Amino acid sequence: MKKILKIAAIIIVVIVLLLIAAPFLFKGSLEKLLKKNINQNLNATVEWQDMDLSLFRSFPKAAVVINDFSVVNNAPFKGDTLAKGKSIKLDMGITQLFKSSNEPIVVDALQLDNALVNIKVDSLGNANYDIAVKEDAVSVSENNESPKTSEGFTFDLQHYEINDSRINYLDEATQTFLILKEVNHEGTGDFSLEVSELATQTNALVSLKIEDTEYLSDNTMTLDADFQLDLKNQKYTFLENEAKINELPLTFDGFVKVNEANNEVDVTFKTPSSDFKNFLAVIPKAYVKNLDGVTTTGNFTVNGMLKGIIDDTHIPKMDISVHSENASFKFPDLPKTVRNIHIDAVLKNETGLMKDTYLNIGGLTFKIDDDVFSANGSIKNLIENALVNLALKGTINLANIEKILPVELEQNLSGVFKADVTTNFDMQSIENEQYQNIQSSGTASLTNFNYNDAAFKNELKIARATVSFTPGNIKLQDLKASTGQTDISATGTMQNLIPWIMAKQDLKGLFNVQSNTFNVNDFMASETDGKDMKPASEEKNKTQNTAANETIKIPDFLDATLNFSANKVIYDNLNLTNVKGTATIKNETVTLSKVTSNLLGGHIAFGGNVSTKTETPTFAMDLDLSKIDIEQSFKSLDMLQYLAPIAKALQGNLNTKLDLNGELSEDFTPKLSTLAGNAVAQILTAEVDKEQMPLLSKLGEKVSFLNIDRLSLRDVSTVLKFNNGNIEVQPFNFDVKGINVAVSGSHGLDKSINYNAKLDVPGRYLGGDVSKLLAKLDPSNAENVSVTIPVGITGSLANPSVSVHTKEAVNELTQRLIEKQKEELKNKGTDILNDIISGGKDKDTTKTNTETEKNTGEVVKDILGGIFGGKKKDTTKQGN
Repeated sequence: MKKILKIAAIIIVVIVLLLIAAPFLFKGSLEKLLKKNINQNLNATVEWQDMDLSLFRSFPKAAVVINDFSVVNNAPFKGDTLAKGKSIKLDMGITQLFKSSNEPIVVDALQLDNALVNIKVDSLGNANYDIAVKEDAVSVSENNESPKTSEGFTFDLQHYEINDSRINYLDEATQTFLILKEVNHEGTGDFSLEVSELATQTNALVSLKIEDTEYLSDNTMTLDADFQLDLKNQKYTFLENEAKINELPLTFDGFVKVNEANNEVDVTFKTPSSDFKNFLAVIPKAYVKNLDGVTTTGNFTVNGMLKGIIDDTHIPKMDISVHSENASFKFPDLPKTVRNIHIDAVLKNETGLMKDTYLNIGGLTFKIDDDVFSANGSIKNLIENALVNLALKGTINLANIEKILPVELEQNLSGVFKADVTTNFDMQSIENEQYQNIQSSGTASLTNFNYNDAAFKNELKIARATVSFTPGNIKLQDLKASTGQTDISATGTMQNLIPWIMAKQDLKGLFNVQSNTFNVNDFMASETDGKDMKPASEEKNKTQNTAANETIKIPDFLDATLNFSANKVIYDNLNLTNVKGTATIKNETVTLSKVTSNLLGGHIAFGGNVSTKTETPTFAMDLDLSKIDIEQSFKSLDMLQYLAPIAKALQGNLNTKLDLNGELSEDFTPKLSTLAGNAVAQILTAEVDKEQMPLLSKLGEKVSFLNIDRLSLRDVSTVLKFNNGNIEVQPFNFDVKGINVAVSGSHGLDKSINYNAKLDVPGRYLGGDVSKLLAKLDPSNAENVSVTIPVGITGSLANPSVSVHTKEAVNELTQRLIEKQKEELKNKGTDILNDIISGGKDKDTTKTNTETEKNTGEVVKDILGGIFGGKKKDTTKQGN
């Protein structure tokens, strides 16, 4: 007995050792075999991170696990990922590991985890999943025996699973896009038999979009179904089954058969019961939560048939009907009941040709309180050029939506919608903007409608909106709306209201808009920008308060022209009165023309555009300001403070014309660093207050005879050019009590200044010595003879630096005296210059011209140097 136990123990140890060693013995050969067959048989690049072989994971079977795999297409889908995922697990009998390299390995089970499968069929019918290498010929024996089995893997599955995966399907020819998310599917059967049964369980989230129409959006789908598999004839028949879309149950009968040239379908489906809860089950769970406790009356049934072939030309014939009669429902915690529900709709195709598919709505009616609403009509030729015939009639109180359904709306709705409209049109006319083909008649109105949206700082209130329809014409008869301080009244015509509603086209029209008060700030939208959030460490000792950025966004759905007038427009801290003009809105851009208004005690004319199409808003404008009050404008217009900072010290009236473009900040004020263009400014009348501008005070200190205290400006004009955040001021002149001042230069965003001024100073302002000198120079015009004195102004507006360039003045006056000497010498032949300088005293006439010029310069320098040497002159004697 001990000997037997000992032998048994040895055998067990050997088996365990074999189980442990087997992965090391067989892993390499299996991986080589797999790669060899992939390279030989697939037109794709297949890669994985590693492959693992285990005899314990699926004991008594062996398990091959391929981790982090991907399959990337070659041409014609080169670079597209067909599939990738976390792992594939293949189960097989242990004996498969001992087969020779010429024998296929039979796989019993397959498991796919966390995978993404992208299936694509292009417009030419090429499928990206068709990656098997095409063989020129298949070798068949003379006795018509089956071809020999190739090396590699043979899938005789007993069980398979797909877990937590996603499947995308795109057919470019039919513009069909199907997405299956959170797919969990498993099947159990025997694929080694020609005819067998397969039991499956499936759940997923389904989205389906055909062309521009979304039919399903993350709808829950479950399917517990048994199928009969006829693998020889590729026919798959429904046995016992039940499917649920959201919570709508459906059962199926029939089969799907794959033929060589087409696919064949013969399927019927229906609701297993007629309870009206079936209708509520169609509504996504995100809206209605669950149906527990809902009371219903009446019925709701779905019956459908799909029969025929599917190929490039045909679809199955179909007859799908939805019917309900005298139904009602009420949710347990909600106050209102929906009654008198009638539904009669049929989707049909009787020929198997796509163009002959049509939807007929025999009637859709419901009643809430005393409000009844009904719709009926048809949509024919669904696939090619849909022909729409619809009629809407009745009343809906929007506030009742939350009182009949447990929906979680983003905002509370209120208002009453009424309609009595019939319309006929085809979708091709809408797409081609042939609005004359839309035949509509009737009226629609919305009253007491309140709406909250990010585009509005305050609630938008529509007191009344009425639209009338006549063939070829849609008229906005009346619109009364308000938000914040803003009120709007409008009338007009709309070219394409129905296309805008149905096809999401831009709303086109011509409108006349009036307003008593229009506050632009009411249309500021608050948006929290995560980039502005500070780290928690910086906020530790601060109030938890996130600043919101205020922005304006021009609606992207408008293609309209507005003729507008407003008694008052408020923009930031500006109040414009009697505003009139035209605005054209298109592509998120407002183009303004012929805009006029009263502003800052004067008049404004304006044209230009503002665009929010790009991330950073932009503007361009042509602005004409007439007789505006300088003091008011400086306080109200930040841009004017930048353009002409010296205006802060002026009190009077100004004309200016601006031609500017640049970027806008989030509050729709210009970004000064981006300005380009030019301006023409004219000071009509202005008194100067030097206390408001350190620059003027410093200039008065340096040039004592320049009496800034009594400065008045009249008809002073200049041109300003904008360049990379700098203002270049073209030369301009003004008079300060008989002193002509010429100024040019530039200033910048950083308040830096760099100006040059030339003062044409009469000699009487420069003291007795200079007056006598100038009188000798030109006795006939001694009172008006002047000296040009250059002045440099640098630094900043708050801390200016004023430099008087006396050297240049000396050189200029010296040159004039020398020229006078030369002229006198020419006329008289004597050295008159000595008399001029010495006052008539005898001089040594033997001195050379060079010595004379030197002496002349020194005399002038001494005189002017004394004036600007820092000593204050007695201005009470000026002019004597």
